[in-house]
Amino acid sequence: MQRRNQYTEIEDFLADESFQSWVRSNEDLKNWEEWTLENPLRAKLVEEARLYILAMKVPENNLDSSQIQTALVATWNKIEKKEISRKKEIKIWNSNWLRSAAAVLVFGLLAAWTYSHLFITSNSTQIYNALIHENDEGLVEQTNNSSKPQIITLSDGSSVLLHPESKLSYPKSFVGNERRVYLSGEGFFEISKNPKKPFLVFANEIVTKVVGTSFRITAFSNEPDVEILVKTGKVKVQSNEMALSFNKKEEITLLPNEALRFSRKSSTFNKITDITKDETLVHSVRTIEQLSFDFTDIPISKIFKTIEQAYLVNIQFPKYKLKDCHLTTSLNDQPLPEKLKIICKALGNKTSYEMNGNQITIYSDGCNY
Repeated sequence: MQRRNQYTEIEDFLADESFQSWVRSNEDLKNWEEWTLENPLRAKLVEEARLYILAMKVPENNLDSSQIQTALVATWNKIEKKEISRKKEIKIWNSNWLRSAAAVLVFGLLAAWTYSHLFITSNSTQIYNALIHENDEGLVEQTNNSSKPQIITLSDGSSVLLHPESKLSYPKSFVGNERRVYLSGEGFFEISKNPKKPFLVFANEIVTKVVGTSFRITAFSNEPDVEILVKTGKVKVQSNEMALSFNKKEEITLLPNEALRFSRKSSTFNKITDITKDETLVHSVRTIEQLSFDFTDIPISKIFKTIEQAYLVNIQFPKYKLKDCHLTTSLNDQPLPEKLKIICKALGNKTSYEMNGNQITIYSDGCNY
């Protein structure tokens, strides 16, 4: 049996050279990540040990219990000396209890910052990587390193507006009874309807299940919360069983204009039935979530303009040939490719489209009505 299976105290981890190396350099030569994922009960202990190493910036040598205690005392003494030097005239600082309390407070704040900025990121990244590893469909990973959202069209006709600093992993073609994709960051999804083959978005700690609808997920690995906001249709959200902090599964149903916020720190869900009363959501609403795609006798040029504003794409079309063309149609709850297909079919006269990234070109000899 591995020696680390018997670790019960933080000191056990801090004295392990391979654990220190993994935390400091991310070189996982001893498969610490895999070992941690094997047992959810290990997560808290591993988390606390990581925080100590990251907060203290320990040197690259083995630590024993006495060294750990010495390092902590040295940190507190430095804080104490600076405070005494800066405020010699205040006699209250002669109180050992108060000085120790201040030092502990500062160290606690440091640990909290380390947790929110480092551990949450690391834990979410571990979950994302584990999800990708268990998938056997041969995934394509697309990362948006630009400053603008990018359109991704999936094999089933669904579309994803992937925002900057986000990545999406998806199969070239969906097989089996489900359509699964994996998100880290922010994406607006418009799902092609297929009741026999539900669509699942794995966003680290949560799973969103739909049949055909439009919604936005924000799940950046370095943020404290994960958010889902529904524009059309209905979605079901539940915890991902691979997430270490969950003790039970919980499924929540969201309808249009409802949202859900998952707190990574407390592993709890907060359902928001009126998004207009949530200041964070109000300020984060995207253009595509505000625009309506119901058109009544609207010039085709204005319809194309609406699509450009919603998806941040550029549409080239023969303006002269289509200048007198108007459409009455509803394009809500349709992925972008389906919207374009409906428009082309309505215009007729050999109208077609071509999409290359965020560039869309419409070919047409004019409307045939």
